[in-house]
Amino acid sequence: MVLLIQYTLIFASVLILVALGGCFSEHSGVINIGLEGIMVMGALGGALMMKYVPAGMAAPLIMLLVILASVLVGMIFSLLLGIAAIRFKADQTLVGTALNLLAPAVAVVLVRAINMAESVDNVSTTVPYGQAKQAFLMNFGRFEFNWFMLIALLVLVGAYVVLYKTRFGLRLCACGEHPQAADSVGINVYKMRYAGVLISGALGGLGGLVYITAGVSEWKFENGVSGFGFLALAVMIFGQWKPVNIGLAALLFGFFRALSNVYTGFDLLVALKLPSTVYNMLPYIISLIVLVFVSKKSRAPKAEGIPYDKGQR
Repeated sequence: MVLLIQYTLIFASVLILVALGGCFSEHSGVINIGLEGIMVMGALGGALMMKYVPAGMAAPLIMLLVILASVLVGMIFSLLLGIAAIRFKADQTLVGTALNLLAPAVAVVLVRAINMAESVDNVSTTVPYGQAKQAFLMNFGRFEFNWFMLIALLVLVGAYVVLYKTRFGLRLCACGEHPQAADSVGINVYKMRYAGVLISGALGGLGGLVYITAGVSEWKFENGVSGFGFLALAVMIFGQWKPVNIGLAALLFGFFRALSNVYTGFDLLVALKLPSTVYNMLPYIISLIVLVFVSKKSRAPKAEGIPYDKGQR
């Protein structure tokens, strides 16, 4: 039971961060299908920072450097979506799909190049980071607390405050609902949409870092992030683009994802004699079922996915 709670919270933390990233982007009017790719790039930045961080450095400083690396790489990669979708008014779904295809390829090539430069015989796509990873962990008996659990909660609260209690958040939402009206009162729609995309890149990159540090001490980047970016999109839609609802949806999906790691510890589940692949598929099956019912009552921002043309009224 302790392991189930532990894995549920860490997987929910991943989903909260990435889904909130998509939430900010879509509230600004830009659909970010590329969250999967952003997660991979953020994970790459964080993993490389953990690999090369000097031994003996203080844990808080390690955490700060690793988080900054993931956030910055995620933001830079998301800027490709921003430029294509906002500046050149490209189809946002196609651009996001391209980013999802590009990110794993870039990560694999870079990691192989780095490993080959360090060792002639090493052409793997694996980045080890076991020692630096310990900076994010604390043990309370059998429960392994990850600081990202607290960070995800703080980001969730912060997202609610920013979106609904600040001028920036209200302007961001206005650009996703009616950009022409927002522009008419002096709001720069292009800048707000860039801001939304960059925030989604920062949170998506951070979510990728949380994912690869959830259990293992090294990561093979050709495996990507196992569809967690798409699962986060389902969480965002199920949560109706509202931070509190997204947090609750993330706990639900995180619970089903955690079952695939710990189902062998429950006699009832073992007695069912189901293949392990069934438990691995559970969160994705649940997401399909949920979206069938939720999509009919979708409350998505009205102008999401529609390129803004300042000349239109």
